[in-house]
Amino acid sequence: MPHLLHIDSSIQGERSVSRALTARAAAAWRAAHPAGVVTYRDLGADPPPHLDSATGTARMIPPARRTPAQQASWELTERLVGEVARADTIILGLPLYNFGPPSAVKAWVDHLIAPGLSLDAETQAPLLAGRDFLVLASRGGGYGEGTPREGWDHAEAWLGHGVALTGLEPRFITAELTLAAVTPAMAGLLPLAAESLAAAERAIDAQWVAVAA
Repeated sequence: MPHLLHIDSSIQGERSVSRALTARAAAAWRAAHPAGVVTYRDLGADPPPHLDSATGTARMIPPARRTPAQQASWELTERLVGEVARADTIILGLPLYNFGPPSAVKAWVDHLIAPGLSLDAETQAPLLAGRDFLVLASRGGGYGEGTPREGWDHAEAWLGHGVALTGLEPRFITAELTLAAVTPAMAGLLPLAAESLAAAERAIDAQWVAVAA
C-alpha cells in the first residue's frame, strides 16, 4: 500500500508558504493514491530535541550502557527513522531561516543518521535509498544566479549532504521572494514572487498525474 510521510517545519502557521505547498502536494498525492496511507509530522510545532551531551552519544555506545536519557533519545530516533523507512514518498516543507534550514530540520536529520537503522553499522551502506524525497522550499528573498545573494541559501545544498549517508536523495521545488507581499521595500518584486509561486504550484500539480491517470 502506498505510504506518504508528510513533514512540515515552518513556525509561521497559516501564513507559511511552505505549509501551503506541502498541503497542496499531499492533496495531489492522495488524489493519485486514494488507498494510500499518510503519516504526518510537524517539526515546527513539535521539534525533536537536539542531540546534546546528555543524549547524543546514545548512537555511539552499546544499548546496555545507555543512560535513561540516552535510551529515550535512541527510541525517538527509532521512531523517526521508522517513519521514513515505512514511506514510499516523503514530502518536506523547508523554509529558509537566516540563510539555513530551521533548526528543527537539522535536529530531524541528526536523528536520521543512526548506524543500524538508516545505515549499516558495519559497512556504512545506506538503508533508506529508493524513496521519493520531495522538498517544498520557500525563500523570502531571491537567491538565484546573478542576484546579490546568490549562494546564500545554505539549506538546499546542506540537506542533500546531510541525508546522504542514509541514501535519501532530495529533489526540490522552490518558491522564492515570499516576503514581497509583506515587505514594502520588495513591492516591486511582487510580480516575480507571484510567478515563482505559480511555477512551484504547477510543478507540484504535475508530480503524480501519470499515477492518477
